[in-house]
Amino acid sequence: MFDVSLVVQVKLRPTPEQAVALEATLHAANRAADLVSQIAFTQGCFRNFDLRRHTYDQIKADFGLAAQAAQHVIKKVADAYRTLHANLADGNLGRPGSARRVKAESKPITFRVGAAQPYDDRCLSWQLQARTVSIWTVAGRLRGIAFTASADQVAMLTAHRRGESDLVRRDGSWYLIATCVLPEVAVTAPDGFLGVDLGIANIATTSDGMRHSGKGLNAVRRRHRLLRRRLQAKQTKSAKRLLKRRARKEARFAANLNHVIAKQIVTEAERTCRGIALEDLQGIRERVRLRKSQRVTLHAWSFHQLGGFITYKAARRGVAVIHVDPAYTSQQCSAAGTSTRRTGRTGTDSPARRAASLSTPTSTQPATSPHAA
Repeated sequence: MFDVSLVVQVKLRPTPEQAVALEATLHAANRAADLVSQIAFTQGCFRNFDLRRHTYDQIKADFGLAAQAAQHVIKKVADAYRTLHANLADGNLGRPGSARRVKAESKPITFRVGAAQPYDDRCLSWQLQARTVSIWTVAGRLRGIAFTASADQVAMLTAHRRGESDLVRRDGSWYLIATCVLPEVAVTAPDGFLGVDLGIANIATTSDGMRHSGKGLNAVRRRHRLLRRRLQAKQTKSAKRLLKRRARKEARFAANLNHVIAKQIVTEAERTCRGIALEDLQGIRERVRLRKSQRVTLHAWSFHQLGGFITYKAARRGVAVIHVDPAYTSQQCSAAGTSTRRTGRTGTDSPARRAASLSTPTSTQPATSPHAA
């Protein structure tokens, strides 16, 4: 058993004066983060505690930050460098000496002026019944900032909100993103597994023969891709603004579709008292070699997001999830578990047959702790 971490996003409704104070706070916090990042890079000092000794007093005095806000700025910088160093160690930014890796290593991390700023309960308080929050800003404490939330969101925040919340400005609107930690749920011993084969033409195919077609999503992506080409050719400010809005609209469409598919798969597994067997496709983009015309489709494939949605939805319902090696599953007999090498056109398996082979997995790996993005 393990905790399930989710996020709840609520939209703030600040007055014009409150919005000005919130914007000034984000700008001050991120300018301070740039200074802390420069000092960390110059001195090779990346630990939170060490950075605090070097920068805490300075950013409080120079940017008008309160004690907790300054602490969060320093921690944000330390976390950013920890992520960078982890990506370098894992080779996610290329091999040593590659142009991309050298670029990442040769300059300090910078922060957008409107980048998210974390808040804890000392500088942010929620009045859930009144649908308002009280939040610290560089202009002082702002009280009674209204927010909108559904009844389910309020219930989730009331029962399970833990830790920090992030203040975000996106497309001219203000949001608070709060972390909620749900209690442990006992995983039911599965009576077999529902295999799930992930793909592009069919987003998901289960071993029961249920197919979730990717035709609609791929059509939307193609339409957005053609629009992006036309907008990028214009190179105007309005075109760039529209590009950002379109990118977020496409991402929301894909995420909603993945949520719907994940919910249907988890519901079916729960109804039939089975676990879920997912293909472990980590690193597939680096392993696969495709023609240039196919690369856009591959890199737009959101299999990782769908897998994450299935994992956390299953954890909330006590459904077991395992990850199996997808290699040779198309050659494996779902009944006997034996593998026979097949050659020629007649030996090609359909996605449904391949997914069926996952219902008798050859390897069982524990599901990782899920987090909703």
